[in-house]
Amino acid sequence: MKNILVPVGSKEGGLNNLRYAVNFAAMTGARVYLVNIYKEFSKVAGLTKVNQLMIEDSEALLDDLMKEIDTQGVEVIAKPIKGDPFAAIDRLSKLLNIDLIIVSPQSVDKNAELYLGSVTGKIVKQTDIPTLIVPKNYLFRKAETILLAFKRGYFEKENVLDPLKDMAELFRAKVNLLHVKTPDTVDDKTPLDKDLLMLNSSVKETENATIFQGVLEHFQSHNPDMLCVLRRKRGFFQKLWEKNSILKKEFHTSKPLLILRGQE
Repeated sequence: MKNILVPVGSKEGGLNNLRYAVNFAAMTGARVYLVNIYKEFSKVAGLTKVNQLMIEDSEALLDDLMKEIDTQGVEVIAKPIKGDPFAAIDRLSKLLNIDLIIVSPQSVDKNAELYLGSVTGKIVKQTDIPTLIVPKNYLFRKAETILLAFKRGYFEKENVLDPLKDMAELFRAKVNLLHVKTPDTVDDKTPLDKDLLMLNSSVKETENATIFQGVLEHFQSHNPDMLCVLRRKRGFFQKLWEKNSILKKEFHTSKPLLILRGQE
């Protein structure tokens, strides 16, 4: 992982994510791109000043974050970006060859009932880049165990697991597998992908209505330092395709959540 994107919407969440990204990059030699994305209003009479104020506010936010961070020699490039947040993230990810996006569960939402806010939820839905959701106030630390939850144990796309492999190698972590068989996959006899078998320290099989419920049932017994899932419309984040947010009563975790690109 050589290029990390950290989009920020507020100082509180941005500072936490930037610290995590810098610590991670210090171990990997990665470059960190810190961005605040603002929308520009139409350049009609009376709005030119508003646009200028938005640029200044964006620059001030990034300056404040940089002043509070010990970069540890990591190259951090901070820049305000104009445009739609989701289109801009997609554009930047391709332009800068981003390997990992680090975001907060709630970037601008401050609803105590939410785990994933609408902005972060849309980022998860609309990007194919591996994404790491870092909980509020979570301090960077070595992940000794990572739980990978999935319902189909084979991959049509290549290199899906590469970000997880990199994480496991970096932290020297054990990767435990949770194979959740749902009604649509319970009769699937396809062998587990060889890349999965090369990762694992243990394999747990369970039958649940959804992979979401399987994770809820078995997360505490595994007690991992990081949870890893695949981004799929009919997978763990199925609820996100029904709406752009997830309530804490539906699911939440105090551990980092690594989301890999899915197959759909």
